[in-house]
Amino acid sequence: MRILLISTYDLGRQPFGLASPAAWLRAEGHEVATADLSRESLPIETVRNSDWVAFHLPMHTATRMAVPQIRIVRDLNPAARICCYGLYAPANQEMLRELGVVQAIGGEFERALADTIAGRAQPNGLVVLDRLPFRVPDRSTLPDLRDYAGLVHAGERRIVGYTEASRGCRHLCRHCPIVPVYEGRFRVVQREVVLADIRQQVAAGARHITFGDPDFLNGPGHARAIVEALHREFPGVTYDATIKIEHLLKQRELLPVLARTGCIFITSAVESVDDGILARLAKGHTRADFVNALTLTRENGLALAPTFVAFTPWTTRAGYCDLLRTIRDLDLTANVAPIQLAIRLLVPSGSKLLELEDMPVGAFDREALAWTWRHPDPEMDRLCATLQKLVRAGDRSGVSRNAMFQTIWERSFGALPDFHLVDRATIPYLTEPWYC
Repeated sequence: MRILLISTYDLGRQPFGLASPAAWLRAEGHEVATADLSRESLPIETVRNSDWVAFHLPMHTATRMAVPQIRIVRDLNPAARICCYGLYAPANQEMLRELGVVQAIGGEFERALADTIAGRAQPNGLVVLDRLPFRVPDRSTLPDLRDYAGLVHAGERRIVGYTEASRGCRHLCRHCPIVPVYEGRFRVVQREVVLADIRQQVAAGARHITFGDPDFLNGPGHARAIVEALHREFPGVTYDATIKIEHLLKQRELLPVLARTGCIFITSAVESVDDGILARLAKGHTRADFVNALTLTRENGLALAPTFVAFTPWTTRAGYCDLLRTIRDLDLTANVAPIQLAIRLLVPSGSKLLELEDMPVGAFDREALAWTWRHPDPEMDRLCATLQKLVRAGDRSGVSRNAMFQTIWERSFGALPDFHLVDRATIPYLTEPWYC
């Protein structure tokens, strides 16, 4: 079979979601091409000559961007069978079928994708949580790592590799797209596979690795073994990971290990500093926990990069200003990507947020692929829209995080008091900060 795997968007990273299934499909003897549309054009002739075209849908943005591409593929090659896989595939199965997609796979998709193409699985939608014996991802046809987001740290830019040591999550945060698929379960990628994937990316020039696990410490022993081995083999390679506030506190004894083995920053989905909102989102931490985790990471020489859902139906104007004030008071203005201060709560199909009695949900927007909601105070919706435009404009023109924070503060408060700004050069960050 001639197969084309397509990624539309993956946060500026070389897509694991293409490299991993490519390894499985090539091992079965298929002719596999890949296309990362965030970095290259749709290969028209390859589309026309493909028996199967499979789209990776790991997030909401990638799914929305895939819709017009699926239509193009269908027009170019009506005979090709189209499959979608990733977290957002099963949630949008009905819409995808209307576009001509014959299979939507969620969860551990590699074997299911291979089975679908080989005719071993019936096209009726699949959520697969099998424990897979993973293969080393095949990155041979992907764009060079230099074409992707880099790390800026200590005055230099480093080439970044990306891998996954686990999938799914033990936790049940209501707004998280992982929960409807994995329902509190997680699956590990075998240690030797993770290390082999890192090894091939270091050989390709990577000097920093991003671990893309939803939570790196869901399996603390697994994570520790991997970073210890990584540091032994490549002591000059740094890394970052995503870790819950709850785990930073419960697994605090691992923070010195992370720092010693090359971790330079940790992303954590703080989401809010309002305990009422945190409870609605079932985040498992409080505002005080966030502050404690920040203290712990700093004591261990680790930068914390918080992410937020700044605008929810329960966010008041005073609450939003409190968020900005808290970021200022904690000297986090340079740690927070500006888009994090303008993100609006997303309620995709199948979201656990729909279980909340006070979730003011409206109609399902088929174009946006999400349930609509309006804030009780229309000014909050207008403020969110205004800030999103400001952030996008600032992103295009290269405005610094501190300068953008000041602009957001002025637009929200109407006045700008004096406050300390951390030197941006001291905070490591990836050059493509969009997150959703």
